[in-house]
Amino acid sequence: MISATKGNWLTQYGRTHGFLLMVALCVGSTVHAQIQPAGDTVARLEYAPGSVPKLWSVAAADSVMARWPDYTKAYFNAWTYVNGYELYGFEMLYRATGKIKYYDYLKNYVDQCVDMNGNFQAVVNAKGQTNRPSFNNLDNMMPGNILVMLYETTHDDRYKIAAKKIRDALVDYPRNHNGGFWHNKRMNGQMWVDGIFMGQMFLMRYGKSIGDREYCWNEVTKQITIYAKLAERGNTGLYLHGYYEPGHGGSVPAWADQKTGLSREVWSEGLGWYALVVVEALAELPRDHPRRPELEAVFLQLAKGLKATQDGKSGRWFQVVDKGDRSDNWTDTSGSAMFTYAIAKGIEIGLLDQSEFATVVQRGYRGITANARINEQGLVDIYSACDGLGVQYSYDRYIHFKQSVNAKEAVAGFLWATTIVEKSQLQKLKQ
Repeated sequence: MISATKGNWLTQYGRTHGFLLMVALCVGSTVHAQIQPAGDTVARLEYAPGSVPKLWSVAAADSVMARWPDYTKAYFNAWTYVNGYELYGFEMLYRATGKIKYYDYLKNYVDQCVDMNGNFQAVVNAKGQTNRPSFNNLDNMMPGNILVMLYETTHDDRYKIAAKKIRDALVDYPRNHNGGFWHNKRMNGQMWVDGIFMGQMFLMRYGKSIGDREYCWNEVTKQITIYAKLAERGNTGLYLHGYYEPGHGGSVPAWADQKTGLSREVWSEGLGWYALVVVEALAELPRDHPRRPELEAVFLQLAKGLKATQDGKSGRWFQVVDKGDRSDNWTDTSGSAMFTYAIAKGIEIGLLDQSEFATVVQRGYRGITANARINEQGLVDIYSACDGLGVQYSYDRYIHFKQSVNAKEAVAGFLWATTIVEKSQLQKLKQ
C-alpha cells in the first residue's frame, strides 16, 4: 500500500483532472471511424452529457453495470479473458471504496458460471448461444483469478474446486521446447505476449491462496522470463507481439519471421498485457525467489522504454509503440491505460522512483481521460482503441485495424488505471 506521503502526487492530480482534461482536449485526440457500443441501449445514469465526473473510475464502473446488469451478456462469450480483466478492476474498486455493489456484481457473474458443486455450467451469452467454459486456451483462464478471489472472501469450496479445474488444465497444456505455453492448443508453437497475462494472472493467485505455491511461482516467473529472452526489440525494454517455434506441426503463421519466428511490431495493448502481469507478479512474488532479480530488471527496463515512447502531446502511447514518428500512427487508449496502471503500481510497490515516473502517470491519466466522454445517456464512452486484435503481419495492419467505441479491453484498462490513480480519493468513500 502506498504511503500517504507518496500518494499525494496521485491525490493532487486526481483533484485537478477536470482542468487537465480540458487541456488535453485542446491538444487533440486521434479518433477514427468507430462502432457504437453494445449493451442496454436504454440504460441511463445521472452524469450530465459532456461533464467531467469527480471520479472517472466510479463513472466507468457504473456505466458497465448500467449497460450490462448481467455481465455474462456483455461480450462474445460468457466466460473469457475480458470478463476476468474487467472484474479484477471491480475488485480493486471494491477494495478501495468498500462499496458492496462492486463485489456483488462480480460474484453474480461467477455464480452463474459455476454451480454449487464447483462445476462450470453452460450460460447463454450475448449472442443467445449456450456457452460452457473450456480451457483449451490461455484466454479462458484469466477469469479464474476472480474465482480465487471469491474463495479468499467466502471460503466456499465450490470456488476452490472450480479453480482447481483450471489449474489441472495446465498439467498437459502444450508447450514449446523452452517450456513456453502455446496461446491456444490449436496454435501450434505460438506464444503471444497476451497469453502471458491471461494464464499467469490466474496461476499466481491460485498459488497464493489455494495451493501448489512453489510450482505456481516457478511457472509464472518462467513464462515471463522466457518471453523476455525471446521477444525484446533490441535493448529497448519493449516486446514484440508474438513468437512462433517450428517443429510442432500445423501451418506457419503469416506474421512469423522465417528466421527468428518473431512478429514484426510492438503493439500497444499486447505490451500492456505484459506490463500488467510483470508488475502484478512483482507485487506478490516472494523477496527470496531466485527469479525476482530478473523480473525486476525486466520491469525496470520496460518502464524506461515506456517513459521514452510516451507521446509528449497527448500523454498516451502509440498503437505501434516505438514508431510514434510516423504520421499515420495513432495513440491507443487501451494500451495507454495499461501502461499508466503499470507505472503507477511500480511506484506504489517501491520499484520505480516517484520523482522520475510520477509525471509519466499524470500524463497517462490525462491522456486516457481525454479520450473518455459522458454521452447523452450519462454513460462513459471510451474512444480510440481496437477490439479483439490478434497478432498482425505488418505495421499497416495494426494501424488500420478497425477502432471501436468502448472496445472491451479499453473499458477494462480504463477502470484499472483510473482506480489506481484515484485510489486516495476512492478510499475516502469508506468514511
